[in-house]
Parts: sequence; structure tokens; C-alpha cells
Amino acid sequence: MVLEKADVRSWKAPIALAIFAFIGFILFVLVPVAADAVTRFRLSTDNDFIQLPPLDLPSRTTGYVITALLVAIAVVAFLLVRSRRKTPLWLISVFALLLVVGFLTWAAAGATIPVPGLLIGTVALSVPLIFGALGGVISERVGVVNVAIEGQLLAGAFVSAMVASITGNAFVGLAAAMLAGMLVSFVLAAFAIKYLVDQVIVGVVLNVLVTGLTSFLYSQVLTEDAALLNSPPRFERINIPFLSEIPIIGPVLFRQTIIIYLMYIAVALVFFALFYTRWGLRLRAVGEHPQAADTVGINVGRTRFWNVSLAGAIAGLGGAYFTLGSVGAFNKEMTAGAGFIALAAVIFGRWDPIKATLAALLFGFASSLQNVLGIIGSPVPSEFLLMLPYLVTIFAVAGLVGLSRGPAAAGKPYIKS
Repeated sequence: MVLEKADVRSWKAPIALAIFAFIGFILFVLVPVAADAVTRFRLSTDNDFIQLPPLDLPSRTTGYVITALLVAIAVVAFLLVRSRRKTPLWLISVFALLLVVGFLTWAAAGATIPVPGLLIGTVALSVPLIFGALGGVISERVGVVNVAIEGQLLAGAFVSAMVASITGNAFVGLAAAMLAGMLVSFVLAAFAIKYLVDQVIVGVVLNVLVTGLTSFLYSQVLTEDAALLNSPPRFERINIPFLSEIPIIGPVLFRQTIIIYLMYIAVALVFFALFYTRWGLRLRAVGEHPQAADTVGINVGRTRFWNVSLAGAIAGLGGAYFTLGSVGAFNKEMTAGAGFIALAAVIFGRWDPIKATLAALLFGFASSLQNVLGIIGSPVPSEFLLMLPYLVTIFAVAGLVGLSRGPAAAGKPYIKS
């Protein structure tokens, strides 16, 4: 008897590309802009040492060309999967880039898109998502599902605002935010690891608890004396010599606050430590096969507890960005679901620090795009713009992740036999 080889093809990517190519056809071909409309992409800011000329694209012609390219890529993706080959990531990236350029050209016909401003907004809105995603990667890699990222971000934001306001020192507030995020993680680790409570339930309860507690303290404490308790100093922008003068990249990456520079370092350190150090090997072993890790002498409970705490401290840094680097004061529920989007970035990034960072940047770009299109007066309905970041999140996780497997022991309590 001949056994047929199992068909493990995943049609998610080509189907998703086909759907978005069809959407592009509707927008760019069936709902065209004026024939003489031109979309201008401004590539430099007024303060740039090197000024790049703006890029002018004929809106209708660009839409037609990009539609043809989107359809072609979708067809190629179907043919690749049909021949039992994966759709390469670079091809999906090219498709996404073309779709974004086509949408911007169509939505901003007759207007000007400030590309540096769009990208600067992307980085700024992605900072808490990236810190949260790094914490989520560490926590889930060690075997604990971290649904409490939202609570860790919110706790970091609240405590950093209050401590920095009282001390007048933003660095003290930053350290306090890490301790606050770690404290939330302590509770998660204690119930999930010591008492074997369902990790998802503990995470949800912690989010509700922190939201209620910070909202109550904000109403009853911070608002009573905002000048003393809710007026934290903010970090100033630091321009990196020479690097900050590089066109487009310079203003986006190297004219930032110290929290964003810490984010760059955190991404690099977590990636290197997770895959190239003994600590990372032990962490991943506990998350994949705790019984085997225990057999070779690794203390599973202690490894999980301290790494979940480390994850909370990193997420707390993301919360501090809201008050010390962006808004400048604490407000009720100011994280606005950023922790859940960070959790989606962990899944979309396949539990890899670099890929999760890129996923967080994608979600940040969707939010920044919403703001820019609203400012320039795009005809796109405001209701759609408000939905855009969440639509991108759903599309990315449900449409492009494909077949993926998280850490084998994530969410499963370990009982030493």
C-alpha cells in the first residue's frame, strides 16, 4: 500500500494577497481620482542639511500600474503554493510596499505626503508596542503566556509619571516604571508558576485590576494635585552627530529621545542573548521541553519566574514612554489597548525579537498613516481611518502568519515529577 504524502500547503498568503489586490483594483481602477491629479511625496524636512527634491507621482496612472503589479504578485504566490513552495517574505514585503504607495497616492491625490513625518510618527507610536512585544517574546519563550502586557504598560506609565513628578527626575521615573512592570509580572508569575492558575485568566484579571486601580488613583490622587503628582519632566530629543543628517533615515531614527535609543539597544540585546548565549539556551529549553531542562539540572520554576519578571520590566519601559517621552502626563487608560497589539506582534513575529519588532512597526505605521491622512484632509472616511490600525492587526495575524508554532510548553504549568 502506497501512502500519499500529506499536503501541508498553506493558502493563507496567496488568498490574502488576492483579496488585497482586488481591493486595490476597486480603489485605484473603479474609483479613480481626477485625471490630472498629482500626489507629492516630500522626502526632507526643513531642518535637514541635505535637501532631497519632492517626488511627484501622477495619481491615476500610478494606481493603474500598481494594480497590475499587485495582481501579478498574487498570481505568482498562487503558483508558488500550488507547486508546494512557500511564498517568500520578500515578495510579500514588495506587495505590501506597493499597496501602501498605491493607497497613499490615491488617498492623497492633489495633496502632499510628508514622508519623514509619517515615518517619525511610525517610530513614536511603535515604541510601547516594541517594548511590550519584547517582553511578550521573553515570557512566552520561557513558557508563560503574557496576556498582562497591557497592565504592565499601564502600570509603568502611571508610576513613571508620579515618581518623575515628585522627584523632578525623568531617569528615576524610568527606573520606577521598570519596577512597576516587574511587580505586575511578579503577580502573574506567582499565580501561574507557583499556584498553577490558568495563565490567560491571570493575565486578563491583572489587566482589569491595573486599569481599575490606576483609574481610581488618577481620579482620587493625581487630579487633586496635578502640579505635584502629574507633571513629569520629559526627555529631550538627542541628535546623533552625522547620523542625524542622513536624508530620511536621520530624522526618523537619530533625532530621538533616550527611551527610543534604549529601545534600539533592547532589541539587539534580547535577540543576541536569546539565540547566542547560555541564558537564552536555558530559557528556550524551559519553554520547549521543561522536563528535559529539569533533567539536566535547570530549575524550571526559578527560570520562568525571573524571566517573566524581566519581561515585565522591559514592558514597563514602554509604559514610561507614554508619560516621559510622548504625552507628558498620565491619563486614564492611556495605553488604549497597546498591550494587546503588542501581543499580536509577538504572534505575527513568530516569537522572534526582530520579527516582532518589525510587526510592531507595521502596526505603528498604520496608526501614523491614520493621523497623516486626517491632517491632510483625505477623502477617506474618518471611521475607516480609526479602524485602520486594528484592521492591519487582524489582517497580519489571521492572513499572513500562515502555519506557525509557538513554544511547545507555553501556557502549560510544569509539575515536577
